[in-house]
Amino acid sequence: MGTVVAATTVTWHVRSVSDGPSSSLLNSFTGLLRPTPRPIDMLLKPLSSFAHHKLAGAGLLMLATVVALVWANSAYAHDYHHLLETYAGVTIGEVVLKKSLHHWINDGLMGIFFFYVGLEIKREVLVGELSTLRKATLPAIAALGGMVVPAALYFALNRGGAAASGWGIPMATDIAFALGVLALLGKRVPLGLKVFLTALAIVDDIGAVVVIAVFYTEGVSIFALLAGTACLLMSVVLNRLGTRSAVAYFVVGTLAWLGFLESGVHATIAAILMAFTIPARTRIDGVDFMDRMRLLMARLETQGVPETTALNTSTQQHLFERMNETIDHASAPLQRIEHALHVPVTFFVLPIFALANAGVTLKSGLGGLVGELGSPMVLGIVVGLFVGKTAGITLASWIAVKAGLADLPKGVSWKQLTGAGTLAGIGFTMALFIAGLAFSDPAAVEQAKVGILAASLLSGVVGYLLVRMASSGAEKTGAA
Repeated sequence: MGTVVAATTVTWHVRSVSDGPSSSLLNSFTGLLRPTPRPIDMLLKPLSSFAHHKLAGAGLLMLATVVALVWANSAYAHDYHHLLETYAGVTIGEVVLKKSLHHWINDGLMGIFFFYVGLEIKREVLVGELSTLRKATLPAIAALGGMVVPAALYFALNRGGAAASGWGIPMATDIAFALGVLALLGKRVPLGLKVFLTALAIVDDIGAVVVIAVFYTEGVSIFALLAGTACLLMSVVLNRLGTRSAVAYFVVGTLAWLGFLESGVHATIAAILMAFTIPARTRIDGVDFMDRMRLLMARLETQGVPETTALNTSTQQHLFERMNETIDHASAPLQRIEHALHVPVTFFVLPIFALANAGVTLKSGLGGLVGELGSPMVLGIVVGLFVGKTAGITLASWIAVKAGLADLPKGVSWKQLTGAGTLAGIGFTMALFIAGLAFSDPAAVEQAKVGILAASLLSGVVGYLLVRMASSGAEKTGAA
């Protein structure tokens, strides 16, 4: 955030502070939006345009999935699996921390993802779509239905079998893919439906984390768990003391993650809990921010505004640094960190996870694939995600609205909401993650992946068609 104001390569266009209480500041910030062009900008522009596209994250995730599938079924399949099973780590004296690359991705990189999810959840609870009981009721009840029904359907098809422990797999929703598919429909989709699906997916993530913590944790080391918990408490103390340094929270969070990693409790739980300790308040309010910035701008005009892109004078640089500090005080660490993590999580963490986990080996061609789809486990995942999510979310929402507990989002029809429920059946990222925890047998994990990919594809296509048809009908009739 600080580099936004202290950019010395900016041509300033400043008017006198006497033009009005905010005109000078506004014009200065307008000037910031027009930096001096650089040769490298021509090379970075396509990448920047792609990164800002609303479908970029889902598209890259899909590309990584296709690459993993092709690689795992090519002549280089051995290299794919060998790479994932390559061990790496660190040794400090008698302390050895060594894991496979696959393990580092699922426990390490996904720890960053879960930390990001935790920040998002905290923000939504404080100021977003989960900030009031009325706002949170419908997506919370819908998400509950979308977790209970799929799990029940899966368990009913696998009760007493070796795959019964996989009941948590169809409970998950992949928010990136689900919203990506919804984004394909553009302005046809009412904003209320996008907000509903986003809030539902966030509550769904909370449910998935609880399931992982309670049902997929074994062999707990009390000492390591206490050490990790102590680090989390230390982070709470840092928050109370007013610490706002991202570096401090990173160090403490890493130690908490290591404690949970060695305790047997999944390390991603530490990432979620750590996110809840990040400060979510600013040091100054908006009025104080404007007053300080106006004062600094006035001093800058008195001292002389930079008219070239050469180095600033020491006084100018000092004022820029004070502006950075003021902006830092006017923004919460939670929002700054969440913003900073968006790009690496979207364009690195999730695609790498997909590349490492979506590589299903289809040993017997199409015939073998059809045979696997008929197995109770795969069938349970497909029925759970595709049928269970749609039925559970729609039915739970209908009950909540009819009981007067919640309202249907403005401009959203029941047909559109049903389509959104089907899109929630795109489990993918979280479902693949839970599958790796539910089964210790690699063959069972591979089989689960077949069900997850099939169900996600089916849910995505059918959900898209349902929302498209429902939205087209609403446009023609002029009704929601």
